[in-house]
Amino acid sequence: MREYRAAVTELPLLEPTVGETITTRLTIPTQDDLLDARRRTVALVADLRDEALLVPMLDTINPILWEIGHVASFTEFWMLRHLRGLDPIVENADKLYDSAKVAHDARWSLPLPTRAQTMDFLARQLERTLARPWDDERAAYFAALSLFHEDMHDEALIYTRQTLAYPEPELGFAARPQVAGFVEGDARVPAGTYTIGSRRDDAGFIFDNEKWAHDVVLAEFSIARRPVTNAEFARFVEDGGYRRETLWSDDGRAWRAATNAEHPSHWRRSRDGWERRRFDRYVALREREPVVHVNAYEAEAYCAWAGRRLPSEAQWEAAAAGSERRRYPWGDGPWSPELANLDCYYGDVCDVDAFAGVGSPFGCVQMLGNVWEWTSTPFLPYAGFSVDPYKEYSEPWFATHRSLRGGAWSTRARMVSNRWRNFYFPHRVDIITGFRTCALS
Repeated sequence: MREYRAAVTELPLLEPTVGETITTRLTIPTQDDLLDARRRTVALVADLRDEALLVPMLDTINPILWEIGHVASFTEFWMLRHLRGLDPIVENADKLYDSAKVAHDARWSLPLPTRAQTMDFLARQLERTLARPWDDERAAYFAALSLFHEDMHDEALIYTRQTLAYPEPELGFAARPQVAGFVEGDARVPAGTYTIGSRRDDAGFIFDNEKWAHDVVLAEFSIARRPVTNAEFARFVEDGGYRRETLWSDDGRAWRAATNAEHPSHWRRSRDGWERRRFDRYVALREREPVVHVNAYEAEAYCAWAGRRLPSEAQWEAAAAGSERRRYPWGDGPWSPELANLDCYYGDVCDVDAFAGVGSPFGCVQMLGNVWEWTSTPFLPYAGFSVDPYKEYSEPWFATHRSLRGGAWSTRARMVSNRWRNFYFPHRVDIITGFRTCALS
């Protein structure tokens, strides 16, 4: 089993700098952290032949050479050019790799460097970055931003491999954890005032969409202790759930009509029952695994069929963190593989009954890890929101995206917490997403 080691050196509270809104108490990324992220990036493409890098133009993926070049260019911009005033390593880097300026479809027609040149860019950028200290407040902030940006793109590369039916990445997965029994039923979250979002003095990196902490008054509600399983979703499918118009929202019906969906996108029937595609091969559908690769419309239709509903974003965070505002469902201590299915440690979803002894304050399991979870809430700014230096991170996506919470097996553990907000278009099925439900009253 791989060993997980967290950095422990903390910086004091940062104050805004001219032209930059930076306020966070963060753990300084170490050289090992940046090396670890870069090893992951390289490992996710190293086994692919050159022709596999020539991916089709799809809305949900990027050209692989562009994506890894973008990762290097982003870190180079903030850590070397923005902070140090150095020249770019690759000529016209911004015209090639700036995701805010280069339209998605245009990335397939760019004069990108070759594979060898791109890998050389990654190596030179990392060497230059590691050669300079980042123990002052601003440099540490941008080191953390760059680290987590690379982590997010590494997760996106896993989605790409799944979308294109490429082989599973060669990351050295551990055996899945054993389970001792079933996790069933609802957790009851009492009525009260819950603090949602991040405070200025909260430990850890604070993304701009977490600003700022605010109180939300919630009525008592019941939320499932674990995500919806394959067996439960299969009953919805077999009961004609995809054909029953009344179960679907207007947007959901439009999506279903456009895609002709009759079941989750990676499912198929075999003589022995349902199978799901895991990268380049089909495996038997395991009943106690969480349903995965379903979008928000499918989750909502299932809820309508089951007489349930999705939790709001505030309800999800309250159920995960409790009134004491735990950083993680299990408390404030760092992640380990015995606590949650994160960090590509197990290489796939685990049964919903795994980690049964590691619950939130109200007894919900797997609120971090395994699958991202859809909420009912549009992705919107909190009161007091202000953009951080990387202004394209959140603001362009408000109102058009849906909030997700938690983290998947593919998510780096160092990045997520109960306060971390993910966001995607509600029609996306390529993400490692599932959901849990709430009682209607």
